[in-house]
Amino acid sequence: MVKNLALCTGRRKTAIARVFLREGNGKINVNGKDVNDYFANPSFVFVVKQPLGVTATEGKYDLLITVKGGGPSGQAGACRHGISRALVEYDETNKAALRTNGFLTRDSRMVERKKFGQRGARRKFQFSKR
Repeated sequence: MVKNLALCTGRRKTAIARVFLREGNGKINVNGKDVNDYFANPSFVFVVKQPLGVTATEGKYDLLITVKGGGPSGQAGACRHGISRALVEYDETNKAALRTNGFLTRDSRMVERKKFGQRGARRKFQFSKR
């Protein structure tokens, strides 16, 4: 039985990530796949690993992440938020470094809903005088 050191939730846009922090040697598993296989774009992998780099904990913990909703960018941001929260829950001394880099703040920007009588959220139908 593997013991979880911390369990936290991260969110961005419409993506929600559950992060399990465990003792290990630095493996990051996202939805049953390695992080490099799950996120094809290396910039998303970089985003996911940012909290570990800031706190100098790369290679210390294994991360098991389940992420739902949104697209790859939102999912990567949700993973980063969840990892940051888990690191703070396990060790309070990480909070200052993660807070200054803005990893503990939830990015609440979402797509605005489409309104009735309009073409999009803000775009109107083309006006015709005749």
